[in-house]
Amino acid sequence: MPDLPPLREVIARYGLSASKALGQNFLFDSQLLDRIAAIPGDLQDKAVLEIGPGPGGLTRALLKAGARVTAIEMDDRCLPALAELSDAFPGKLSVIHGDAMKLDHGEIMGEPFAVVANLPYNVGTALFTGWLGGEDWPPLWTSLTLMFQQEVAQRIVAKPGGSAYGRLAVLAQWRSSAQLAMKVHRSAFTPPPKVMSAIIHVEPGQMPGGVSAKTLEKVTAAAFGQRRKMLRQSLKSVPGALSAMEQLGLDETRRAETLSIDEFVSIARILS
Repeated sequence: MPDLPPLREVIARYGLSASKALGQNFLFDSQLLDRIAAIPGDLQDKAVLEIGPGPGGLTRALLKAGARVTAIEMDDRCLPALAELSDAFPGKLSVIHGDAMKLDHGEIMGEPFAVVANLPYNVGTALFTGWLGGEDWPPLWTSLTLMFQQEVAQRIVAKPGGSAYGRLAVLAQWRSSAQLAMKVHRSAFTPPPKVMSAIIHVEPGQMPGGVSAKTLEKVTAAAFGQRRKMLRQSLKSVPGALSAMEQLGLDETRRAETLSIDEFVSIARILS
């Protein structure tokens, strides 16, 4: 292993500070970062995509775990620190300066890959739903290990019946397994965010037959977009949804949070 200077020293040398506009919060605890890098399992010679590496704290842990890392970073202030890390691990780190929201990750990676990232808070959910969407399944990514605000993480793994259960839970669980892998205290970050964080781990599973992802997304968006209303009101905007509920013997006076993921999938299957 290369003898790397402490991350705090690297940040001081390049005059880096976390940008609130970019949703950045830096992690310095190397033991914590190693634990995060271990969540996806053995990464030896595995392709890993990291979004928003910042000065490279998690990147170090992934490289130490033997991964071949492609890191997308839009903050040009962090590029010299990442270049230093790339030099320390020849051929193991590729840094792309760009906006991860505008890039085709599958095209960039070109092979099955794991995603491991302390996602910038301001784009985390949008990136996550992008990875979960689309008709092509299974996806090229083999797992998602992602840091979110704890409230968002709880929404991703929520079960029916509670206030946290919503569109994110359905999208994350209808053809994948999602679990809360680790909670991270706000004090672990620099600067400390106002909220607690958590890491979720998602692995793709079997896609139910006869279902369009686009249709399911449309149904859940309508149902949870007016979650306080009965489904006979919230699903009126989706042609055929109420007759699908009737066909399935589902009570249209129920609210979205009471429907199981299988029930949403069944509605989407009829509409598909």
